[in-house]
Amino acid sequence: MIQQFEQYLLEQDKSTNTIKSYIQHVNGFMKWFNESKGVSFQKLHRENVKDYISYLKTIKNDSPTTINAKISGLIKFNDFLIDKGIQNEAAVTKKDNVKIQKQYASLATVELKDVEKFRQLILENESKRNYAIITLLAYCGLRISETLNIDMKDFNLVSRELIVSEGKGKKTRTVFMSDKVKTVLQGWIKEREEKGIANAYLFVSNRGGRVDRTVINKLFNKYSQQIGKEITPHDLRHFFCSHAIEIGMTVHEVANQAGHSNIHTTLLYTNPNKNTLINKMNML
Repeated sequence: MIQQFEQYLLEQDKSTNTIKSYIQHVNGFMKWFNESKGVSFQKLHRENVKDYISYLKTIKNDSPTTINAKISGLIKFNDFLIDKGIQNEAAVTKKDNVKIQKQYASLATVELKDVEKFRQLILENESKRNYAIITLLAYCGLRISETLNIDMKDFNLVSRELIVSEGKGKKTRTVFMSDKVKTVLQGWIKEREEKGIANAYLFVSNRGGRVDRTVINKLFNKYSQQIGKEITPHDLRHFFCSHAIEIGMTVHEVANQAGHSNIHTTLLYTNPNKNTLINKMNML
């Protein structure tokens, strides 16, 4: 059944990461069902879904965000079961999502000094390829998936334009590059040419394919430990949005650059960080 579900997601043109996530969440439910019910799974029952959500809350102590991600996987699985005629009713909906308590809306957890220290370590210890990847994340606001999917035909260093595709919803947008980004990309492209790399991908692995996301995750883990602060690819995207707002870019400019489909997402970055707000309060 899981293989059929995977094919169903492929036919819906879901991204590789989305498919992997949905299958992981459904497998988690199946594991719980088999261990707790002791019978073969036939279809989703409302009672089972509610029991599972309770288990995630009280036994696994999952966060609301994690629980909602798992519920999202079950909703899509439910759609599949209905589509295939395995069941008729919806046993789980978005109404089952756990309410997430709103927190302080400043999303940036890393500051400029953290980013530059991180980049410097990459510059001194890693390849120009990896340095270029980190720089694009921090100073163009790209998602890691978008960065690794860039082809050589997708950018123009003269006009400083980068065509980003396969973001959320598989839309295409034009991103503009600063002097900093342009210089770093020129360094990597020069090294590509010197090594005789003729691959269509901008960021090529040692085996000739696209750089795998796990390689970048390991890179972040390694150098996060060295600077004593956890930094993820998404943290660099958050940094870009907050930093861009701070230096005077408009909310709409940042939204276009980052590819936010909802302007309210970008508005979150207009809030001052916690330390700035406290300092201003102390001036009262």
